[in-house]
Amino acid sequence: MEDIKVFPLRCAVQRYAWGKLGLASEVAQLVAASDTAQRVEPEQPYAELWMGTHPKGDAQIRDDRVQPPTLSQWIAAHPDSLGSKVRDRFGDQLPFLFKVLSVNMALSIQAHPNKSHAEELHAKFPQHYPDANHKPEMAIALTPFEGLCGFRPTQEILDFLHNVPELRAVVGEGAAAELHGSVGDDAKVAAALKRCFAAVMTCDKRLFAEQLGGLVVRVSKDVAEGKDTSPSLGPLLLRLHSQFPADVGCFVIYFLNHITLQPGEAMFLGANEPHAYLSGDCIECMACSDNTVRAGLTPKFIDVDTLCAMLHYAPAPAASKLFPARPDPSDRAALVYDPPVPDFTVIRIEVPAGECSYTLRALDSASIVLTVRGEAQAQAAGRAVALGRGSVAFVSAGESVPLTVGPQHGLLMFRACALL
Repeated sequence: MEDIKVFPLRCAVQRYAWGKLGLASEVAQLVAASDTAQRVEPEQPYAELWMGTHPKGDAQIRDDRVQPPTLSQWIAAHPDSLGSKVRDRFGDQLPFLFKVLSVNMALSIQAHPNKSHAEELHAKFPQHYPDANHKPEMAIALTPFEGLCGFRPTQEILDFLHNVPELRAVVGEGAAAELHGSVGDDAKVAAALKRCFAAVMTCDKRLFAEQLGGLVVRVSKDVAEGKDTSPSLGPLLLRLHSQFPADVGCFVIYFLNHITLQPGEAMFLGANEPHAYLSGDCIECMACSDNTVRAGLTPKFIDVDTLCAMLHYAPAPAASKLFPARPDPSDRAALVYDPPVPDFTVIRIEVPAGECSYTLRALDSASIVLTVRGEAQAQAAGRAVALGRGSVAFVSAGESVPLTVGPQHGLLMFRACALL
């Protein structure tokens, strides 16, 4: 029915092995809270909730009056729901994929190509790079969320090369000396850092195994004796080694910033930015793509040469990787995470306890709204749509949605859209 432009969704759950188990997973909690028909298996991983139209996880419409039954099919039949600016820029398709992630063990050392590089990789290796789109992405922490992101300041890397002789042996004296001698010249630092990082990623397997094995034995002994292992990032090293023994990612920790986002904090990962997620729960939004170049901490296909060639070798402190939200001057309940790409924006909406009404304002973009906390009744096309923890709703462009908010807990929602 064309007059129904706001409706609930049932979204796909991805059970990747790295996900949190059972109700320890925010993904599982959200699904269980919103759909009593979905039974949570305590020993199964619940890694990602996909909210969108990706063919590997197209959302189902939870209203039998709305046909066709999937979101992608409905948008194809009602392209005006996307909004005029979105259609002009992206055609008749939703430009973003909205997710919740629950991470129990490390995801891969990875980066995403820019648009032209994605087209090139897809044309040459479609089995590994399944589409021609770029994949910028943003993570917003729901719980303390730990990851690796971007290259550390040069001096930090030099300190590790000094304090971790096993790392220096893998990098090689020549590359380490080049990095030391490049300080003060950004172009030379980038070239030297690339040489050092590539040396680790392409190291002779026997040398690598000897040095990593020796490092793990040394750090384990120091931990057992109560010694300070912070100069070698001992706890992080041992944790990653326990998850991925003898993996090159165990040495990558000395190159990339180790950061923990607190709830509400975000990081944006543009093209060619090296990163890995390590633990925690987050909201994630990205361009609708599957293109990922991996090189460690993964059983999936790795492409070391492509990764080393494409990365942005620009050392910067961890604090610089935080992506700030800005207040919405027209809505005191909203914080806007608006990255420097057109594909997506995320709006965090927090209505305090005691306020009984709120209106999702009309946007010139289709949006997907996830309720994380609280309850509300949405009024749309003369009918009520119940929103509670874990509920997901599609809102067509141009639709203003009044909400009656439950008074006890307030309301916390995240809204993905494309603000052009």
